[in-house]
Amino acid sequence: MGNRSRVIVIANQKGGVGKTTSAVNLAASFAVSERRTLLVDLDPQANASSGLGVTAAEAQIYDALIGRCALKDVTQPTELEFLRVAPSGPDLVGAEIELVGADDREHRLARALEEARNEYDLILIDCPPSLGLLTLNALTAADSVLVPLQAEYYALEGLARLLDTIELVRQGLNPRLELEGVVLTMMDARNNLSRQVAEEVRSHLGDRVFTTEIPRNVKLSEAPSHGRPALLYDVRSKGSLAYLRVAEEILRRHAIPRTAGGSR
Repeated sequence: MGNRSRVIVIANQKGGVGKTTSAVNLAASFAVSERRTLLVDLDPQANASSGLGVTAAEAQIYDALIGRCALKDVTQPTELEFLRVAPSGPDLVGAEIELVGADDREHRLARALEEARNEYDLILIDCPPSLGLLTLNALTAADSVLVPLQAEYYALEGLARLLDTIELVRQGLNPRLELEGVVLTMMDARNNLSRQVAEEVRSHLGDRVFTTEIPRNVKLSEAPSHGRPALLYDVRSKGSLAYLRVAEEILRRHAIPRTAGGSR
């Protein structure tokens, strides 16, 4: 792949599992490790954008999807030198409907990202909590899927459906798509059910589950309201440190070197 970036989609069709929290904090963790990182906010709720302090952007990812402008005209800087964001916004709500009749509708994001793949080390995509056309675009554009999974009673059922979808996309649209791994989120060590589900997920998926687990952590919950990733809100919090460790697991696995000569 030469110096082309690794594109990782963060997806789970179930809401409230720490998907956007994972997207924002992993992107920030890669950035502080001096990897040029782009976070693409593909969720119309735009929580990843506001979680990085970007609100009411004039150009949004929607404009790049419909071909109105290039992706580089959409990206915005953040507080972190090595992190940029392609923000979402309310226009994205209509994109699913508008794109249904469009040519090559599943490949719109892949095309928009083509140039960016030479400019960043990592591109993360935060998806809506559904398996609609936006998520399909993300899966078609990606190298791998990272699944945040809350250790709760029905967790494995939802995961099985998502893994089926990944397999369908691999067969029909994107043969290189693979599972980056499952990150257990909102872990409560004192909760027996939480531990039991974690053990069950690990017994099913083995080393495809990240060693690091993300704890329930008040700082992770508070940081978005300040428009900052947890790393900048409280770098010593358990949540910040956990995401730094997950990022390290990914960087080691793919041997992604530090950026030479500063950020773009």
